[in-house]
Amino acid sequence: MYTDTVIQHFNNPQNVGILEFADGIGFAGDPNCGDYLKIYLKVKDDYIDDIKFQVHGCCAAIASSSMTTSLAKGKHLLNAYSISEKDILEALGGLPEGKEHCSLLGALALKKAIVDYANKRNVSENIEALQD
Repeated sequence: MYTDTVIQHFNNPQNVGILEFADGIGFAGDPNCGDYLKIYLKVKDDYIDDIKFQVHGCCAAIASSSMTTSLAKGKHLLNAYSISEKDILEALGGLPEGKEHCSLLGALALKKAIVDYANKRNVSENIEALQD
């Protein structure tokens, strides 16, 4: 049902936790009815220096969150912003039908964290161009 990569990220998720004094925070999902994810960023010279997450959800949600942070860590903000649901699914080797929405949580929370950082630092012109 799940790929070896999904199981690996579920059993040993990368970048779990909270970053105190995060430069950007992004949230996706609905805590009242399902899976939800919060991503924290530390940024240095426009690169994601550190990234952590908290997630509530199933195996696929945990694995997708872990993979999202693994893909984003060390990347330039603009490159990290372009990480898509498809990128996360491909990196995981796919998810079962009905669980693919979990990868959307990762992509959305990451984008929101980057936008939050950009808004706080008043460097939103490049990020806003991506949102159009």
